[in-house]
Amino acid sequence: QVQLMESGGGLVQAGGSLRLSCAASGRILWINDMGWYRQAPGAQRELVATITRYGSANYADSVKGRFTISRDNAKNTVYLQMNNLKPEDTADYSCNSDVVLPVGGRIATYWGQGTQVTVSS
Repeated sequence: QVQLMESGGGLVQAGGSLRLSCAASGRILWINDMGWYRQAPGAQRELVATITRYGSANYADSVKGRFTISRDNAKNTVYLQMNNLKPEDTADYSCNSDVVLPVGGRIATYWGQGTQVTVSS
């Protein structure tokens, strides 16, 4: 079994910063892509950023230049540094990971439970 645990959400004023973390634990051989997604009330879940095992990152246009995704493969952890936050960034942020499992090398995608980010104007 694999679990993802997010941390770092909270309430911040517009223009402020937060750093989210997501640690994967359990029976893991290694992790391919890791990513952050968000869902605002009444909206669909949207991609925020993804990062490959080798550090290649991809961002939604709405966060480019403000957010930075990074990872520590030794700790099976992905981070999201969020700067210059805006009220429209308010959402529940979830991480996911494409995990290569030890048995048979099967790949499975796991999700965290989410952490709330609220940006006040």
